[in-house]
Amino acid sequence: MPQLQTVAASHSSTAAALDALDRQIPSEASARLVIAFYGCDHDDEQLRHFLRGRFPDAALLGGSSSGGFITDQGLWDANSIGLLLVDDADGSYGVAAGALGDDPAATAERLLKEALASCDCEGQLPELIWIYQAPGNEEAVIAGLRRLVGDGCPIIGGSAADNDVSGRWRQLGTDSTHSDGLVVAVLFPASQVGYAFQGGYEPAGPNGIVTGIGYTPAGDSGVVTASEGRTILSIDGEPAAAVYSRWLDQRLDVHLPSGGTILQDTTMQPIATDAGRIDGVTTYLLVHPEAIGQDGSLSTFRNIEVGDRVYAMRGDRQRLIERAGRVAEQARRGLPSTASLAGGLIVYCGGCRMAVGEDIRHVSANVSQAFGDAPFIGCFTFGEQGLLNDRNVHGNLMISAVSFAA
Repeated sequence: MPQLQTVAASHSSTAAALDALDRQIPSEASARLVIAFYGCDHDDEQLRHFLRGRFPDAALLGGSSSGGFITDQGLWDANSIGLLLVDDADGSYGVAAGALGDDPAATAERLLKEALASCDCEGQLPELIWIYQAPGNEEAVIAGLRRLVGDGCPIIGGSAADNDVSGRWRQLGTDSTHSDGLVVAVLFPASQVGYAFQGGYEPAGPNGIVTGIGYTPAGDSGVVTASEGRTILSIDGEPAAAVYSRWLDQRLDVHLPSGGTILQDTTMQPIATDAGRIDGVTTYLLVHPEAIGQDGSLSTFRNIEVGDRVYAMRGDRQRLIERAGRVAEQARRGLPSTASLAGGLIVYCGGCRMAVGEDIRHVSANVSQAFGDAPFIGCFTFGEQGLLNDRNVHGNLMISAVSFAA
């Protein structure tokens, strides 16, 4: 059965942080899987070499997390490195990592095959696939993985983040580290896992049909129209940014003449699409608008299709603080009633982390309470992936949780 342990250390020097971690890890400790999260300023090649030396038989996965991370020990700052050690002699764990390249879907499919081969599980269906990737191609990555496993296997994970959305995010695998890469892990634990994927927002009332989508190709050809993409040109035939600003009581009108970044203005009032019903209740997949274009378009962090109905959503600080604990509890309830909890893994949106500020400490406490003080590690990401209504999807401002039975 899996046994989990967390260790973490904070220091601006990677070497000093690793030395502190080394002192915390018992000399007899072993691991089949090591999950590592760290501040984007750390040298992750140095971290990877340390982990390969300390746990030569372990699969390694992880990457940078925005503004620190959380564990059962509390909140850790952006200078920190944290590890979740999974010791499971009867389980199998494989990891493969590589650059996303020009065809992220093909890369994802190839890396999944390599991850399965790395643990001698070719052709088998994992209990869970865990991914960590550079932001921007999440739907293509899921599509590539789905070619092999469909939606019969949960795909959980996050998009690597930095502290200020400047593009310094990193991804770490067993054999390599990347800035524009993908890490795919396959988990075959000796006991069951539970999982959950939710947002913490509710409909605000206004909604409309997406009538125009665009994207910006390479070169200077400008925005071109498409059937699917991350730039919403129009809603109900009107410029998308003007419609969205109207939904927000004209709050974004100052940006309409020349465009601009609206990331922090929209964290509490994003948009969403209908993701179906669970027990008669509509669920929503959130979309975080990040900028207004000079043409009145609305750029987002998730693909939207022409014909999608988008809904104005609203959240509040307290709900975002409490939601992570509820998602962790839902993941825990996914285990057999007779099983005890070995520990867990949390993916929490980096935008939500910035919105709650110092109250992120309460998020950590709520997760710890839901997990009964069992070991866990949680990262702050710029995109979240999970299984929602029996379909693997990518969303924004979401929370994923995984629980391991002991």
